[in-house]
Amino acid sequence: VQLQASGGGLVQPGGSLRLSCAVSGFSLDYNAIGWFRQAPGKEREWVSCLSDNDGSTYYAESMKGRFTISRDNAKKTMYLQMNGLKSEDTAVYYCAKGGRYGSTQRNYGDWGQGTLVTVSS
Repeated sequence: VQLQASGGGLVQPGGSLRLSCAVSGFSLDYNAIGWFRQAPGKEREWVSCLSDNDGSTYYAESMKGRFTISRDNAKKTMYLQMNGLKSEDTAVYYCAKGGRYGSTQRNYGDWGQGTLVTVSS
């Protein structure tokens, strides 16, 4: 199992970025997937997840309406579309695969290496 996150970079406040996570060794359709982030000096926090049961999506409160998680199993890639970015969204973003969806990090046993998103003018 491997996950490779990409797509981070520098963006101005109010801008958008789409993060990608290329996966191998498992099917996106039958596993829970999630995105987490870790801001400088802070603990890693949950951003969003997609259920392995029915494909339902879930978001942390501060990301609702701005971020969208999705998957394309044919391309073996999961995505995080981020709109309306704020300075407080600056963090390293990680993709993860879990045996069960949810906001708890211990649900996820496989992690990508992270991609840095910097929101600044």
